[in-house]
Amino acid sequence: MAPQVLFVTSNRIGDCVISSGVIREIARRVPGAQITVACGRPPAPFFRSAPGVVRVIPLDKRKLAGHWLDLWREARNTRWELVVDIRGSALAWLLPARRRVVYSRRWETGQRKVEMVSALMGATTPLDPEIFLDDRARAEAAAVIDPQLAAGPGPGPILALAPIAHQPGKSWPADRWGELVARLQAEPRFAGWRFMPVGGPGDRPPATPALETAGAQGIDFVGKGDILASAAAIDRAALFVGNDSGLMHVAAALGRPTLGLFGPTEWWLYGPWGPRTDTVASNETRGRFAPIDDLTVDHVRAAVLRLHDRHFRG
Repeated sequence: MAPQVLFVTSNRIGDCVISSGVIREIARRVPGAQITVACGRPPAPFFRSAPGVVRVIPLDKRKLAGHWLDLWREARNTRWELVVDIRGSALAWLLPARRRVVYSRRWETGQRKVEMVSALMGATTPLDPEIFLDDRARAEAAAVIDPQLAAGPGPGPILALAPIAHQPGKSWPADRWGELVARLQAEPRFAGWRFMPVGGPGDRPPATPALETAGAQGIDFVGKGDILASAAAIDRAALFVGNDSGLMHVAAALGRPTLGLFGPTEWWLYGPWGPRTDTVASNETRGRFAPIDDLTVDHVRAAVLRLHDRHFRG
């Protein structure tokens, strides 16, 4: 019988991306493993085609930590070769398992989050995040994007935008996204480009100014599919600009040139991971913060132009 491994990861999209390199590390450490992933419902599609994953258990948060009881009931009758729990719950210690890797706060030593997860797993090199795209996600993205490309002024390179973040203080004001698009449309470098906001169904208000400004050059991918379809849409882009959010980490993991916008959060810990990434912050002195509203359109525009000049090969 194949060895069984349980991987308990986050309910947040960004944290699931940051820790996604654990999947291949499990396969390296436990050859032939059949992996069960437990995670929040929004990021669950990430794992449906991940190598070695045979089951995904979405966790819906319940009162009095009832979701952990639900997971214990699902997992208690399996003899696990390995349980990896990056949420540091008590569950890992209540299940029959030969080996356990369990997060605790002692792992928070000021390293980048990817490095912290890698150290937790005992990896000698960083476990690079990975997005496991499948044909279904690519087809869903194409069904939305291709008709809009055909209806517009021309195919052009795509600048993907994520003008959303689901924590207070992390969202750059919506009207500035519209102003940014207007300023980029006036740039010769971006002549013929298409501007594609990406987000979930609730992200329509912050995405509207960018879409309205883009006009015929806009591509609407807001609320058009699950997170893996959104990832496939971002994979069609030449560049990505977004708030400190899960989609920012998705873009970086896909290898898209990525610019992350930061306000009062630790850009030096949570910035996008990879060689083709950059950040711009309202206060760029490590350990100091300012409201994201202090981040000007001029500052972001200049960072987008640098990203373009370093990484776009049209």
